Amino acid sequence: MPLNYHHLRYFWAVAHDGNLTRTAERLNLSQSALSVQIKQLEERLGHALFDRRGRQLHLTEAGRIALDHADAIFATGQELVATLQETGLTRQALRVGALATLSRNFQIGFLRPILSRMDVEVILRSGSPTELMEGLETLNLDLVLMNHPPQGDSLTPFETHQIADQEVSIVGTPDRLDPDLPLRDLLETQPFILPTTDNTVRTAFDALASRLGVRPQIAAEVDDMAMMRLMAREDIGLALVAPIVVRDELASGRLVEAREHPRIRETFYAVTLRRRFPNPLVQELLGARSDTAFLP
Repeated sequence: MPLNYHHLRYFWAVAHDGNLTRTAERLNLSQSALSVQIKQLEERLGHALFDRRGRQLHLTEAGRIALDHADAIFATGQELVATLQETGLTRQALRVGALATLSRNFQIGFLRPILSRMDVEVILRSGSPTELMEGLETLNLDLVLMNHPPQGDSLTPFETHQIADQEVSIVGTPDRLDPDLPLRDLLETQPFILPTTDNTVRTAFDALASRLGVRPQIAAEVDDMAMMRLMAREDIGLALVAPIVVRDELASGRLVEAREHPRIRETFYAVTLRRRFPNPLVQELLGARSDTAFLP
């Protein structure tokens, strides 16, 4: 039996409104009639599209997939009416969340394989770990990028994929940093721009300084890689960062890198939710990546 597009349009309207009563009033239908139309669509598709919690409607995983297709179907219809010809491709959506403090260079590098594709629309949101995990659980995000694995246990529905690993460097302006100076001398004589104490890179740095018997001067503690990059460029001090964060500055010579590395590594992760209907673009990205594919 073919799909009834009237049912699909009613579902589409309710999904975007998020309220059955309001949608019924807008469409000049009774609430019960609208419920029947959506129920018939659910029976045709073989899956519940909404999780009804009291008066609130929440999309199920199947509902989120149906909404993505409905968006594409009705957008194409609008283009047909407007132009009398097909002017573009149906675009797949990929919703990506990233820690607000994560390197932008890293994010672009990871997403580069699909950013130039005309059939893909990337929606990129930033936030705190709690916000991002909630986004995964509510199916508002397909993938989350982080530089530390989320906490969980055997019952947690998250899957953590290690996607990159890079040795952290000490960088600074040419006027401040002599690349040939030993690491101990740099720690003893130069102020440092460091990640905050809840960062694993900072923990490793503090342990290194303790082993060397050195108490470095801390110019700033920063949880945002973009700010750390800016402060290093402004010659506030030497920065402890993965080279990808300051890739452009290293290439231009605006910043230089100490030759002796502190032997600290930063790991990057992609976190997904175990789903019955995973977004194929996520599998495509994870399958195409390698630990060095987008890191210099």
